[in-house]
Amino acid sequence: MGMIINPGDVVTLKKTHPCGSSTWKVLRSGADFRIECEGCGHQVMLSRTKLEKAVKKIESAGAV
Repeated sequence: MGMIINPGDVVTLKKTHPCGSSTWKVLRSGADFRIECEGCGHQVMLSRTKLEKAVKKIESAGAV
């Protein structure tokens, strides 16, 4: 069973984006994910396996 990542969650990845940010907002989840860089707004589609390997931390959308 994989990680539970929902749309609206903010994930921190192990590697930083060229803009310098390492946090991404999840826009779509399923077999693949659409994530958006919090620094520059660039959007990327990743497969579930690639994203699960790259995630360092998940911040839930419901957490305050």
